[in-house]
Amino acid sequence: MERTTDKVAVIGAGSWGTALAMVLADNGHEVRLWGHNPEQIEEINERHTNKKYLPGITLPEAIKGFSSLREAMSDIELIILAVPTKAIRDVLRKIVDVHNRPMTIVHVGKGIEPDTLLRISEMIEEEMPAHLLNAVVVLSGPSHAEEVSLRHPTTVTASSKNMDAAERVQDLFINHNFRVYTNADLVGVEIGGALKNIIALAAGISDGLGYGDNAKAALITRGLAEIARLGVKMGASPLTFSGLTGIGDLIVTCTSVHSRNWRAGNMLGKGQKLDEVLNNMGMVVEGVRTTKAAYQLASKYDVKMPITQVLYDILFNNVDPKNAVDDLMTRRRTHEMEDLANILDDRIIDGE
Repeated sequence: MERTTDKVAVIGAGSWGTALAMVLADNGHEVRLWGHNPEQIEEINERHTNKKYLPGITLPEAIKGFSSLREAMSDIELIILAVPTKAIRDVLRKIVDVHNRPMTIVHVGKGIEPDTLLRISEMIEEEMPAHLLNAVVVLSGPSHAEEVSLRHPTTVTASSKNMDAAERVQDLFINHNFRVYTNADLVGVEIGGALKNIIALAAGISDGLGYGDNAKAALITRGLAEIARLGVKMGASPLTFSGLTGIGDLIVTCTSVHSRNWRAGNMLGKGQKLDEVLNNMGMVVEGVRTTKAAYQLASKYDVKMPITQVLYDILFNNVDPKNAVDDLMTRRRTHEMEDLANILDDRIIDGE
């Protein structure tokens, strides 16, 4: 496929930002990878490695590291925002200080901001002056950085209010190993990507307790029902949750040792405290903050989310994981398809 060469800044030199920089470099683009640690940037430029985040991987020489945000952003019209949710506002404010050209922002995070209850695209729109923002695109799906960096087959989705921008991002990334679809349901794509981290934490706890595959399959299935229930209330299409950013992302995050959220949950299930787990991880576990946000969203939209409630109690109310899971299993009996029926009823009432 013939493509044009684009100049792209990847903001965030963690595992996912670095892996996506590799995809862009493989596609012949000029890639600037920004990180706040000068020693890490020196390693990227001199040794073409990022051992802390992607051990054993050699980076393409086309990737140039920058510790100066101003230099990384010079003449840039498209950025990949690959920083944790809690850092997004701070990084965007720094970008505004050093950049004065309109840009498209592709965010690749999976989270919801507690208290404000904003999705990442909404956070970006709130922080960025209108004259500097052409479009916001989300790139999401079942995709571990470790496997992308090995060029293993991976499939994701690009979504935006501006589908021309989503298609541009599709063309930017797609190649033999990295397939990109488009989806106009921005709300559903972001909600699915964020909330699956909660269910992955719960799946890790279940595995840490030694409960086996039956319990994990139940958590994944019922977790998907919770995600869809809340997502539809927020305006998403229920079909999105049967796709890559719904069941696809849920499966990979709940079943893989590459998943930070699963690993964190596994430690909790084995008896470690939350502070201890987060210290041992050494990387951001998005599901912890997202659990708080989802708990607040469930209250706001009056949606039943029993797995989210249990996980919230484990994380923030010091409830014993085994007792919490036992309570989950002894909830009142109900019909399996009650959730689907309620979703369909709501959409009929709304005239859809």
